[in-house]
Amino acid sequence: AGVQTGVHYPVPLHLTPAYAHLGYGPGDFPVAEALAPRILSLPMFPQLTPQQQDYVIEQLVSAVDEVAVA
Repeated sequence: AGVQTGVHYPVPLHLTPAYAHLGYGPGDFPVAEALAPRILSLPMFPQLTPQQQDYVIEQLVSAVDEVAVA
């Protein structure tokens, strides 16, 4: 519907190379591991106007309603 979305961090931070030195591995943060690939990133930046925010909200509500009906 014209709203850019994405999954920006599909791998939990503790499993990325940048944090490998901390010694955490799979299973150490099970909630983060379960949710990371499912968290949806929506547009968010200082120049987002109230009208654009309303549009994003309307489109998100519409998409959730469609999934709920299916």
